[in-house]
Amino acid sequence: MMETSSAEPPHPAKDVTQHVGYLLKRAQAALRGAMDKALREHGLTVPQYATLELLALHPGMSNADLARATFVTRQSGNVVLRGLQEAGLITRPATADHGRARPAHLTEEGHTRLAAVQAAVYAIEERMVEAIPPQRMAALLTDLDRIAAALEK
Repeated sequence: MMETSSAEPPHPAKDVTQHVGYLLKRAQAALRGAMDKALREHGLTVPQYATLELLALHPGMSNADLARATFVTRQSGNVVLRGLQEAGLITRPATADHGRARPAHLTEEGHTRLAAVQAAVYAIEERMVEAIPPQRMAALLTDLDRIAAALEK
């Protein structure tokens, strides 16, 4: 005989599809699908695009820092960087000046490709933002940050 769970959800919900985690995952999956489609047209993946954006803002980031910031493992981050380097979008020194870090920088082609793809990516962001009443945007961003912080403890 199978036992049923008697645990109550932490908030009122008719079923699992109304739980916070489920709705966050649904939004994330929709975002990832839209991003994959837009980036494929530019020959990039989501981690590659995120890496280009970060390097434009913070030139010289290391593989470890980029991997953390793009939510991939160090090994996957290294694969992303190798692919971007082979495509001529970033440069990295062959050896590290100190330690193991090899700082990455966008090439001119990297800046050009990033600029070309940003309009498509920002259009996706705009679609998300337009779905939220403007007076609720700041609270949503704060709440999403709080959710992440609560789970990172």
